[in-house]
Amino acid sequence: MTSVEHYFHDIWTKAKSALREDSTIDKIVYDTYFDESSLAFLNDEKAVITVPSFVQKTVLTQKKNLIKDILESLGYVVSIEVLLNDEFSPAQVIDTQPFNDNVRPEYTFDNFIVGPSNKEAHSAALACAFTPGRFYSPLFVYGNSGLGKTHLLNAIGNYIKKNHPDLKVYYTSGSDFVQAVVDSIASKTDSIDNFKKRMFSLDVLLLDDIQFIAGKEKSHEIFFHVFNELVSNKKQIVLTSDRDPSEIKGLETRLISRFSSGLTVGVDSPEFETALAILKARLSTQTMDGIGVVEDDVLSYIATNFSKDVRKLEGALNRLLFYAVQFSAGGNIDFKLAMGAFKGAASVADKNEVSPNKIKRIVADYYGLTRQQLISNSRTKNIATARHIAMYLCRKLLDLPFIKIGEEFGKRDHSTVMNACEKVEGNMKKDQHYKSMILELEKQIVQG
Repeated sequence: MTSVEHYFHDIWTKAKSALREDSTIDKIVYDTYFDESSLAFLNDEKAVITVPSFVQKTVLTQKKNLIKDILESLGYVVSIEVLLNDEFSPAQVIDTQPFNDNVRPEYTFDNFIVGPSNKEAHSAALACAFTPGRFYSPLFVYGNSGLGKTHLLNAIGNYIKKNHPDLKVYYTSGSDFVQAVVDSIASKTDSIDNFKKRMFSLDVLLLDDIQFIAGKEKSHEIFFHVFNELVSNKKQIVLTSDRDPSEIKGLETRLISRFSSGLTVGVDSPEFETALAILKARLSTQTMDGIGVVEDDVLSYIATNFSKDVRKLEGALNRLLFYAVQFSAGGNIDFKLAMGAFKGAASVADKNEVSPNKIKRIVADYYGLTRQQLISNSRTKNIATARHIAMYLCRKLLDLPFIKIGEEFGKRDHSTVMNACEKVEGNMKKDQHYKSMILELEKQIVQG
């Protein structure tokens, strides 16, 4: 018996106990007509009671109001339906449940700030929303956390819901997809076939953080079938991940190959101008009392020091506004006040934080080079060796995608980075002194 079946059984055991004690039902009537009944399904709107025979169905149907009252006393305000055992089909109740598309209304294209770091992804997302299934399916958007991938997914959903109301849109995360597969396997009322049927009925599937299905064998298999079904029927699929699909460990080659049939685009950390535009857009929506004008040099400071991702940027602004409410007395928020707000904030100029720039600096210093030489086109042995090591350490310590590392080192191709990392790993296995040197560099980078 699954957990859901146990849940239904426990509820119905309590209900039958109340029926047995009800003065309008004789013991012989209860034993003959009620004892063999079961609660087959229950949600926020409906309860389905099943019985073996037509006579039992007739008697329980006559007592629907009593059953309804008893379930209500247990905390379930629902309508009652009585069916024969062989009349009940999980699909009947599943199809009657209201569909929740999970799309978050606050994320739209109108409030998405576009800049060089996300312009390509924004353009592709808008094309998918404008003509779903026609241009890019699947569209795969990758980039680090907090760069706007979830915003774009929901913006697509909201645009389609407004302009193509006849299409069925569904947003979910990779972890929720895995959980839905697990629940469907365990449930008596919602089989895996019904889950796939619901997925097959979609016109637009928006799946966030697909890397979470990697290594989950059953979820991977189900998604593969859903993907093929939707793409073959020219439906729209948009996926996001924290890295390029070729770099997701545990993702099957056949699925990666299918992703390449669409369009893959990246998003990066916002540059200064985009970060500043985001801050100004967020300020325009603030309605907090007791806050004066935020001066331009303060916004420039935040845009410079907190632009690693949009969440940190917005978090810094929220920190400043909260501080201003406490200490500005309604005056303008100047640089001095901002320094008070950010005093001790780990994210501001944290020189001990491991970053590509820190790795480049320490490796360059070790080899007597400049950081500019590391990212240059020079192929001299000393510079190339240092560059390979710095690339390897960016991969190991920061787990950056190969494409991102390539951008950090003079916009090199991701295959160049992969080869560099493999070369360093090979040298570490062959040369103990080389390995010790790498470990010493790691220690310097991590400990500052």
